[in-house]
Amino acid sequence: MYKCGMCVLAMFALVHIASEQIAVGQNTAPSREARPQPSVSSSVSLEALRGQWIRPDGGYVIVVKGFDSSGKLDATYFNPNQLPFSRAEATLKDNTINVFLELRAGGYAGSNYNLAYDPITDQLNGIYYQAVAQQRFNIFFIRVR
Repeated sequence: MYKCGMCVLAMFALVHIASEQIAVGQNTAPSREARPQPSVSSSVSLEALRGQWIRPDGGYVIVVKGFDSSGKLDATYFNPNQLPFSRAEATLKDNTINVFLELRAGGYAGSNYNLAYDPITDQLNGIYYQAVAQQRFNIFFIRVR
């Protein structure tokens, strides 16, 4: 049942991306030109992180269930199987939400995401560090609606 749900989720993301005609590559920065630019409120909250986020270039999913007052996130990673984050933290500075997510299970050996929340595009944008290969990739996650 779970694998079927992940397939549906991945298919939704691919259809969504194709409909917006976004070219995506692991070393390509996300395109914002073709997207509408909604207005942004004057302040953001860690609440904006709550939900499911998918990385369109591979179907990787982050689920943020909540957070505590110190910024520790209750978050899980799916690739496609569920893996726990060894560290999942968010900080709010100068009206910008920054997220650090580190994996140690499943052969990831310290691979991590350094992301920033963009309220205009409602995306998490940043760098994925693949520790085993010692490579960095520009990536982004879109919210699953």
